[in-house]
Amino acid sequence: MKTHDFYFDLPPELIAQIPLPRRDASRLMVLDKNTGAWSHRHFRDLTDLLRPGDCLIMNDSRVLPARLLGSRVHPDGSLGGACEVLLLIDRGENVWECLVRPGKKLRAGARVSFGPEGELTGEIAGEAAGGNRLVRFHYQGIFLEVLERLGRMPLPPYIKAELQDQERYQTVYARVSGSAAAPTAGLHFTPELMEALSSMGVRIGYVTLHVGLGTFRPVKEEDILDHDMHSEYCVIPQETADLINRTRAAGGRVICVGTTSCRTVESWAGPDGHMEAAAGWTNIFIYPGYRFKVLDGLITNFHLPESTLIMLVSALAGRENVLAAYQEAVRERYRFFSFGDAMFIQ
Repeated sequence: MKTHDFYFDLPPELIAQIPLPRRDASRLMVLDKNTGAWSHRHFRDLTDLLRPGDCLIMNDSRVLPARLLGSRVHPDGSLGGACEVLLLIDRGENVWECLVRPGKKLRAGARVSFGPEGELTGEIAGEAAGGNRLVRFHYQGIFLEVLERLGRMPLPPYIKAELQDQERYQTVYARVSGSAAAPTAGLHFTPELMEALSSMGVRIGYVTLHVGLGTFRPVKEEDILDHDMHSEYCVIPQETADLINRTRAAGGRVICVGTTSCRTVESWAGPDGHMEAAAGWTNIFIYPGYRFKVLDGLITNFHLPESTLIMLVSALAGRENVLAAYQEAVRERYRFFSFGDAMFIQ
């Protein structure tokens, strides 16, 4: 199967640059995965589309304000030119794997400083795979609190506008810090909508997958099977595993909110769909031909052409159905990508 099989033409003006004033006011395309039929709704209409006994599986990872803007430090301690460090993976003992700019001047031994008083400093300790840098940080207090003060949200490269409220790039249920990007399908939920769904008998369970920037990495190979899928750390608590097992036993639907939740449960489900608590790294690559073990439905945003994410939704609903629905979304001027509208595949 070729990467170009998942191409569609997207007018640039349909890429959402800012979130809507109200989260659940987003439009919602409902797609029947078996017939390819679609309908146009709004996200708040989920109360009409979900049924008592269904369960929603949500990714509770919280985005780190992982983009640090600072200065290079000269050997004599004076400050030099500007630099940027983007945290990717916590490697332990105050060392993070990072993307850095300018890469040519931030080699092993180079030092960087952040904040008006230099309250956070770092030293390039070495290189990791792919040219990323290992940065050892020095600070006083709690690292995440320092990061909250000095860091910025690492918005995807296709968003050019400045985000006025950093919490709009967090889900309302985010609680476990560790992602370099938001699990964006969950951005549409409000506390009121979640309460309404719970009141009607829809159960909610949480998994954690810390989203890496690899989710934005384009598929460069002509054949999708040659693509090297990135790895991300995920956790399934026992209570969520139990919820999934009870839902399936009672005939309810397991509906994942976002491709990250989908990849998490599908990574650790048994061959018969039975779930157990689990934690570890996953590099699962879901594309057409994959047989889902747990997932019955998916709430997701509209994805990049030729991306692993559009391949995943095509595995669920069929490539032809998905591309036809995307063409309809373009005709109807849906908003695309992280701050855009949503799709419910059922």
